[in-house]
Amino acid sequence: MALFLQIHPDNPQPRLINQAVEIIREGGLVIYPTDSSYALGCHIGDKGAMERIRRIRKVEQSHNFTLVCRDLTEISNYAKIDNRDYRLLKALTPGPYTFIHKATKQVPRRLMHPRRKTIGIRVPDNAIVSALLEELAEPIMSTTLIMPGEEMPLTDPYEIRDLLDHQVDLIIDGGYCGFEPTTVVVMTEELPEVVRAGKGDTSMFDV
Repeated sequence: MALFLQIHPDNPQPRLINQAVEIIREGGLVIYPTDSSYALGCHIGDKGAMERIRRIRKVEQSHNFTLVCRDLTEISNYAKIDNRDYRLLKALTPGPYTFIHKATKQVPRRLMHPRRKTIGIRVPDNAIVSALLEELAEPIMSTTLIMPGEEMPLTDPYEIRDLLDHQVDLIIDGGYCGFEPTTVVVMTEELPEVVRAGKGDTSMFDV
């Protein structure tokens, strides 16, 4: 059975954050709230936990995982960012966006898109995530909690517990956090391209 932690969405309890981070460090698979929806996450270096995510989501090998980062400085360790990219990311982070960039050598190959060598990155505007990342001091490998055959993420932590209690190690109840996935923007070409319109405003990308 998964540990079920109720963490305050605005003032996360340090003791519970520390407990959650210890589970991540030990290879645990966690479900946690973000500024758009609930997500599945694990340690960046844990291949076993990543495969558990694949089994739950039933995603293909080409699935783009996302590195959830603390800030732009951390992003630059894992994604190739030029001045244009930096200005855009600075304007839109933290927020409900996922940006697809060419990965740096810091990113394990298994996390990249196998052909394009890209990685998704994002900085959520969520107090629980910020506290987790600050304590962990490195990104969380993540993907939206959308079940196979569904179009929208799960939103109710108690429903999540009923469904996935025996498939993950920790469920963080941070309250209702919405059901819109992030807006996904590909940053590998000359102009940014919105490939999924989600919670993040897309008007600045309209040509």
